[in-house]
Formats: sequence, C-alpha cells, structure tokens
Amino acid sequence: MPRLFTGLEIPSDLAMDLSMLRGGISGARWIEAENYHLTLRFIGDIDDSTARDIHATLEKIRRPPFIVTIEELGSFGGAKPRALVARARPAPPLVELQAQQERLMRRIGIAPEPRKFTPHVTLARLRAASCAAVAEYLSARGYFLTRRFEAKRFVLFSSRASIGGGPYVVEAVYPLG
Repeated sequence: MPRLFTGLEIPSDLAMDLSMLRGGISGARWIEAENYHLTLRFIGDIDDSTARDIHATLEKIRRPPFIVTIEELGSFGGAKPRALVARARPAPPLVELQAQQERLMRRIGIAPEPRKFTPHVTLARLRAASCAAVAEYLSARGYFLTRRFEAKRFVLFSSRASIGGGPYVVEAVYPLG
C-alpha cells in the first residue's frame, strides 16, 4: 500500500544552497538535499485502485508554469519546535494549484487535509530541540537570500510509511503549461 503526496521538486542549485544551512542544532535530523520538495497535498496510505484514480484525476489539471519564491527560514511547532523550514511565498498560482488538488482529492473520496496549507521546504526534523536553540539557529542565518524558481511541473511522490524525510520516489509527473 503506497503512501502518496503531491509536490514540487526543488531545483538542484537551490537544493544545494539550502543544504549548506545544515548543522548547528542538537537533535536535528537533516533532510538530504535530493529529498527536498514543497508538498502540495499529502494523500496518505492508499490502495492500488485508489492510486490509479488519483493519477487519472491529477492528469486532468491544466495550469500554466509559475514562479515559486523561497523567502525566509523558519520553524514549525511553536514552543516545541518540530521542523526547520524554508518558507515559500503563498503566491496565488501556488495556492490555487494546491486548492485545486485538495478539491479533486475530496471528489474521489480522499479525506480532507486537516492542516492549513503553508508552503515550505522541510530542511530538518527536530527532536528535543529547545526553542532557544532554534531561535539562535534562525537568528544566525538571518542573511538568507530570497530565491526563485519556475515550477514547470508537479509530481506524485511515494514514500515509506512512518520514516519521514525520504527517500521519496517520483511516481508520476504532471507538466504545467
């Protein structure tokens, strides 16, 4: 039973730049650069028949390419940080693509995504990292320069259950444009 999600791949030059931010937080599990992505819609563990329905549905999406802007570093989890991320600007084309995928997944019976869409690239998963350590890390890297890339396609990824952080496999590619 595959675990699926849709996302945007991160270009290798940007992934290399983001990977240079690794280190400096005890208990961080850093994501490998080749596994960086921007999740659009987590789907979850599904059977093969549903996977075929998902693929057929995603093939119908027609949208033009658009620019994605990675604009700052941040964390998720508040008082108990759980991830370091590079946040993407929630520009209309990105938000609209995600919303369309959400609607289409619901139409074929996939449960609604309970979390609000916050576009980002996860850099590290945190275990027992203090707020102070995360704040220090982020303040020391406040020089992060905004980066942009053109999203020319989105992909359907699969991952192993309960591992997190990869490896991810591209199961299907859906061109934009």
